[in-house]
Amino acid sequence: MDPAASIIMAAALVFYSIGVWSERIAGRLKPWHLAFFVLGLICDTWGTGLMLEYAGGLTFDIHGISGLIAILLMLIHAVWAGIVLLRKDEQAIQNFHRFSVAVWVIWLIPYFSPMLFQIGG
Repeated sequence: MDPAASIIMAAALVFYSIGVWSERIAGRLKPWHLAFFVLGLICDTWGTGLMLEYAGGLTFDIHGISGLIAILLMLIHAVWAGIVLLRKDEQAIQNFHRFSVAVWVIWLIPYFSPMLFQIGG
């Protein structure tokens, strides 16, 4: 794997985790959480692009498909967070972390699947 892709993907994990878990701990969505969601999405998309170049395209296995789903969910997550903040719906702001944690858990599948399959293979 391209070392730059590994570093960028690790940055995605850090940014996205900070955004999700700080929102969860705060108990409400704040604009700076959205900034970390977006930074995580940017790094994940960038790192995925580098990995796709290295692999010669999308792989139709658990890693490739779950990775594509995860990026789409991260995009939906960031857009929805922006909408919730713009609407200033207090109930949605306080409950948004449920969606955030769910997307984060799903995102971990493609992040860790190469390591898990390497152990078994």
